[in-house]
Amino acid sequence: MTLDLLVDRKEVLADGVVALTLRSPGGGSLPPWEPGAHIDLVLPGFVRQYSLCGDPADASAYRVAVLRETAGRGGSAYVHDSLLAGDRVRVEGPRNHFPLVAAERYLFLAGGIGITPILPMLDEVARAGRPWQLVYGGRTRSSMAFTSELSVHGDRVSFRPQDEHGLLDLPALLASAGPETAVYCCGPEPLLAAVEALGPPDLHVERFTAQPDTGPRTAFEVELAGSGRVLPVPADRSILEVVEEAGVPVLSSCREGTCGTCETGVLGGEPDHRDSVLTAEERLENEVMMLCVSRACSPRLVLDL
Repeated sequence: MTLDLLVDRKEVLADGVVALTLRSPGGGSLPPWEPGAHIDLVLPGFVRQYSLCGDPADASAYRVAVLRETAGRGGSAYVHDSLLAGDRVRVEGPRNHFPLVAAERYLFLAGGIGITPILPMLDEVARAGRPWQLVYGGRTRSSMAFTSELSVHGDRVSFRPQDEHGLLDLPALLASAGPETAVYCCGPEPLLAAVEALGPPDLHVERFTAQPDTGPRTAFEVELAGSGRVLPVPADRSILEVVEEAGVPVLSSCREGTCGTCETGVLGGEPDHRDSVLTAEERLENEVMMLCVSRACSPRLVLDL
């Protein structure tokens, strides 16, 4: 869904972090969402995904927080430097590839701006009366957003700025979590990779940046089930590029496997999943794939297009 929204408010939350409150220009209700959802901001020359960090019960507004990425490609710089209260911005979504599952207890691990999708999750598990703990790390205390909001939860929340405490003691945290604990982790890639390497059984992660693509790139074919057309996919091109060039409309956004917009059904063949969205179980099912980055293990894929 595409929306034309008004930047109702822009505020500084922490060093290098600003929040945007977006509303309908006419004051109407916005599409509903659940904790873990994100929206796409369609900016001049950029499409960027930001997690919703407001209150899902407030249908009048969306709230996102944006970290200035000094090594980024310009999207966050535009939000910080050019987007102002009163401006209009095109928004797509919301979509949710990081849903909150039912569990006996929860351990939330957030690094920096990775706190954003976790913030509304805390309120939901608190309302449900489930035991939970948040360990929130950042470079410095002044760079960590939402600390005042999180402080109301008392000792359920542990703030661990790196310059005061060093790196998070992930082995100890996960060892104390217990087998019935759902572990939610969001933040920079080194944090996610370290948690994944420790292998907690019920782990849920969300990535803001694409994982390195180190797999082989070979040619294969895709068959479009709706028309029977067969399109060759060269080693140096993506399925999405080939399908778009053939005139077949496919929704897409990030083009790097992190947003899930180009998710497409697989009716035959074996995909080579290279996205950062699908869970291990979803990859084994091979029912859907992300056309922007994933490739094929079989000579041909049959797509629901």
